[in-house]
Amino acid sequence: MNKKLVVGVVGLSMGKQHLAAAVQYGAEIAAICDINEKTLASVGTEYGIPIQKQFTDYHVLVQNPHINLIIIAAPDQLHRQMCEDFLAAGKHVMCEKPLALTRRDMQTIIHATQKQDTKFMVGQICRFTPAFVKAKELIDAGTIGELYYTESEYAHDYAKILHGWREDSARHGVIGGGCHAVDLLRWYAGDPLEVFAYGTHKMLPQVPYDDATIAVLKFPNRIIGKVFVSTACKRPYTMRTLLYGTKGTIICDNTSDHMILYTLGEDGISIKAQPEIIPLEIKNHNTTKEFEVFAKAIENNLPITMDAIQGAKTIAVCLAIVESSSCGRPIAPDYHF
Repeated sequence: MNKKLVVGVVGLSMGKQHLAAAVQYGAEIAAICDINEKTLASVGTEYGIPIQKQFTDYHVLVQNPHINLIIIAAPDQLHRQMCEDFLAAGKHVMCEKPLALTRRDMQTIIHATQKQDTKFMVGQICRFTPAFVKAKELIDAGTIGELYYTESEYAHDYAKILHGWREDSARHGVIGGGCHAVDLLRWYAGDPLEVFAYGTHKMLPQVPYDDATIAVLKFPNRIIGKVFVSTACKRPYTMRTLLYGTKGTIICDNTSDHMILYTLGEDGISIKAQPEIIPLEIKNHNTTKEFEVFAKAIENNLPITMDAIQGAKTIAVCLAIVESSSCGRPIAPDYHF
């Protein structure tokens, strides 16, 4: 590495985990930023970051010439402007999911990344969750044969974590949180060709969008899938994911210490009497691995798999789901950015 990574973190609710990952990697922390002064002081104290490196205005970080890597974990509605500003300042940027909430904002960010010779990564953290990574390895190895059906869910009760930015009509639950499940299925099965969705609204009357949505997706290679999003379910947070192949089935989630793998027995027709239980490390939000991958891409000039265009494609599917649920007809996601 020719230049040490000097990091600034904006938004310390989720950003605190990114900060911990940067510290563990050995990066220099030049600044932290949050509009909540109590949060700012608390995180600063916890990580030994002096007050002169604590800011409530992100523009101070934009103007700091020593910072070369920014982590944006601010509310989704602020992503576009912050990405524009930091990219224009020549900084590498890791932006939390979702990339943005509208096509216009996503197009603006993509255009901004194309004008700079810096790295940009969207924080689709599930691509670093041990269970989901292992599932991807098994699929790619042909362990369950040819994939034909896959489903994932984003089940998360927002009742006690609703804030103004989560109540914004533009931040539909499918876009803000359900993008996790959508991105996983894109990773496993490719870009959906068409979606059809239904929604209902019984649990969170204070939000203007449906609090439960189910979508059926048609993927290339005759793969079908389903995404379920609930932002008010009365159960522990989970992203339970099932992957059905011609030779076996994977059942996994982001909060369990194991996954279940069913494979064919000697007759090549029936499954084995006992499934394989594969132990896993529980790292629901594996920011450590995420930061490591981004840092090494910067240091070694490696391509970014989850770049702005890929982040936009995930949200394009989410937008199609929301539109389908509203209009009652199938929608083909628009991937042209």
